[in-house]
Amino acid sequence: MAEQALAAEVPADANAHCPGTSSETAGKSAACAGCPNQEICATAPKGPDPDLIAIERRMRNIKHKILVLSGKGGVGKSTFSAQLAFALAARSREVGLLDIDICGPSIPKMLGLEGEEIHQSNAGWSPVYVEDNLGVMSIGFMLQNPDDAVIWRGPRKNALIKQFLKDVDWGNIDYLVVDAPPGTSDEHISIAQFLKASNVDGAIIVTTPQEVSIIDVRKEINFCKKVGIPVLGVVENMSGLSQQLDKFRFFSPGPNGSQQDVTDQVMQHLPAELQSCIAQTDVFHASKGGAQQMAKDMQVPFLGRVPLDPLLSRAAEEGRSAFASVGKNTKDLGHQFMPSLPALQAIIQQLMQLTEGTKRPDESALQSERNGTLH
Repeated sequence: MAEQALAAEVPADANAHCPGTSSETAGKSAACAGCPNQEICATAPKGPDPDLIAIERRMRNIKHKILVLSGKGGVGKSTFSAQLAFALAARSREVGLLDIDICGPSIPKMLGLEGEEIHQSNAGWSPVYVEDNLGVMSIGFMLQNPDDAVIWRGPRKNALIKQFLKDVDWGNIDYLVVDAPPGTSDEHISIAQFLKASNVDGAIIVTTPQEVSIIDVRKEINFCKKVGIPVLGVVENMSGLSQQLDKFRFFSPGPNGSQQDVTDQVMQHLPAELQSCIAQTDVFHASKGGAQQMAKDMQVPFLGRVPLDPLLSRAAEEGRSAFASVGKNTKDLGHQFMPSLPALQAIIQQLMQLTEGTKRPDESALQSERNGTLH
């Protein structure tokens, strides 16, 4: 029963053997004598939060719930969330993408949904749909001006997250991907509390290779362990810069810091068959082994590395699937090889195997990806 799963909260400064703030004996039992919270607990409403029961009922229609987290901002977490949702939908899954980054909602931009609005029905709030099987919900749809700052304290942000979970009518879907803000603050505590009775599959932790990011990711993993959220795995994003050689520009250093563009000369001396080779270089220094070593040390799965890829960045800017070679404003892309594509495919397939037990991707979906028709 949902009521049994919603464990009572115990204040940090409570006496030993505290019955919990939602217990009928809160503030009244012998264990409460002398507790600084006794009077508050004795007069507060008892029983489980009815909204949590409503959330649990709403979540029953969703087979898999995945949180996408990061300890550090700017590591590409929302880009990964968006492309994960696109890829799952392209594999014929019914998908919802929930953006709970209240102060920095970027999902509407990355899904090509800027300017859209939320509609309400008798069943609740209706998601904004990219495709028939890919719905999105974000505070970004509620802002009159996308440049408006959301200056909210924790309780108001938490109330909106609760409303998203309780009132959005996703229908019967296969996946709900939750894109969270960086860190371990109010939004993370709230989503863990609100979904604790809903059998969350787990969290994907996104980081970049350098230690300044890894430090905060360790905190994120420890947060998940403390609140009981399984860690599905760690993704090392921006793991080196990968791009076709003929997309680079080359410069010759000159006096006083000046540079001369020598791209044409370099390409003239480079055999044609080599110009489409992929060049890769590390951008961030992984001083302590990067995400893979960190995952090994903390005994959580490592899912793989995704390189910095200008084509992936462009897909996010244009609000489309990275797997689509032809989309709006992309006629000049042709069928360029996207260096990040194999890495993303492998990671997404691992996630599907972890959540569904699938051993291999749908062959028609894979062929569509090879042909660049996923969108």
